[in-house]
Amino acid sequence: MMAGAADIETGTDVKCDVDAMKEALTSDKERLFFVIQSEQEEVLLAALRNPVIDHQHLLVLLKRRGLGSVISAIYARKRLIEAYQVRFALVAHPDTPQHIAETLLPLLYIFDLLKLCIIPGISAEIRLAAERKVVQQIPTQPLGNKLTLARRGTSAMLDALLREGLQNVVEACLDNSHLKEGSLYQFLASSHATAEAVSMVARNSRWKNRPNIRLAILKNPRTPLIWFTTFLPALPAATLRDLLLSPRLTLAQKELVRQARPSSHL
Repeated sequence: MMAGAADIETGTDVKCDVDAMKEALTSDKERLFFVIQSEQEEVLLAALRNPVIDHQHLLVLLKRRGLGSVISAIYARKRLIEAYQVRFALVAHPDTPQHIAETLLPLLYIFDLLKLCIIPGISAEIRLAAERKVVQQIPTQPLGNKLTLARRGTSAMLDALLREGLQNVVEACLDNSHLKEGSLYQFLASSHATAEAVSMVARNSRWKNRPNIRLAILKNPRTPLIWFTTFLPALPAATLRDLLLSPRLTLAQKELVRQARPSSHL
């Protein structure tokens, strides 16, 4: 009796699976949204073969976790990844194999690459790869895009933007919380830091009172003299002596350093 009941139950399960597979293959568009809620991988794989499946179904499906081989099956069917939204959803999905995500990355727009760098749940490898793609594209971007990246980008993106030295872009970078003090110091020490850019840093409420940043400002030969007049009185004698030894300062800048503390015998 028990064995027979088990056989009947197994047969019922098989029939249910067959029916579910058939429904996945033949459902119309509306019904297919219900079918893709199935927890059975075989049913989901069958749904991918349904000729009416489109990007709207896939975007709903890709909101789920634990999709296993379903991700690879979507990628293998080129028709299913023609829609841009599906490509992005695949790259952003935590279950997507790294080699698939990296293959799709070059097909994404720059601001979607930026999203991958800042949204949670993205693997460190994909985040880094997306960041590299953005940095590579920065030189060819229009000014508007560079300004947006300056406001929202990662520290690596800000480093690349600062190296270009564009006045408006530099100003936007200064208020980005991802900008590191070391990066700004290196920028001020570089040939990319113009007099205008230096003055922006010197006026910025976030940076102007940091000792290392002030020192970098005072070591730049392009720094307007007004900032020597402003910052020198607060510097110790040892720092003033070091500034006088800097080969980068102009004669006018050095003269202001000498005048800063006459009693220091500089």
